Amino acid sequence: IVGVSALVFPLKVGRGIMLNEVPLVILSCIALLICANGPFLDGSGHSVLSRTDGLLFLLFFAIFMRYTFSIAKNTGAQAGVNAEPVRELPVWRSALYILGGLGALIWGGDVFVEGASSLARSLGVSDAVIGLTIVAAGTSVPDLAASVVAAVKHRPDMAVGNVIGSCVFNVFFVLGTSAAIRPLPMGTISNFDFLSLLCASVVFWLFGWFFRQRTITRFEGGIMVAAYAGYIVAILIRS
Repeated sequence: IVGVSALVFPLKVGRGIMLNEVPLVILSCIALLICANGPFLDGSGHSVLSRTDGLLFLLFFAIFMRYTFSIAKNTGAQAGVNAEPVRELPVWRSALYILGGLGALIWGGDVFVEGASSLARSLGVSDAVIGLTIVAAGTSVPDLAASVVAAVKHRPDMAVGNVIGSCVFNVFFVLGTSAAIRPLPMGTISNFDFLSLLCASVVFWLFGWFFRQRTITRFEGGIMVAAYAGYIVAILIRS
């Protein structure tokens, strides 16, 4: 998502995001990697996210939300001074746009995932591969649309912040809630997938922090997109 957004328009990322929020994404990837490797930690002999892991993830999510709101409160005044003027809409119309857009995205994503999953199963592809490719792409379409629109409107912090929030939310809240309800066996999902997620987060941090004055360029965005394409090819070969 960040790669495609950077291809549309280079993303100059705020220092606060790179210093405060991106490390939390890396932390969530490390936490997932550790919790998914139960056999190496407790000798259980099977890789599963337990209820304890789920509750721990939910605790991390609560801390993340508290931390994020604390940062927003401390930087809100400065952001209000430096922000570009935007066209204000009535509250009811803003709420209508949000709810209508969200409903359309949910419906479209559901139709996309259902159709793509049926096609994949007819081709004999496993559930893990479907989840890592088709379902992941389908459920990420709203995030992709939001980040691309933000990039087009020259709001890089919104484009990047959307991805950061989505990553942390998916790992800590979605997986945490699911595992707390019922333990989640990892099945055929391997450390290759978890390490790929971690490496993608680290590369994002490196591109945004050390090169081109915290700007993710079109070239770097192209590298990200190519890396994701390579990951998909590796999954298909492995399956």
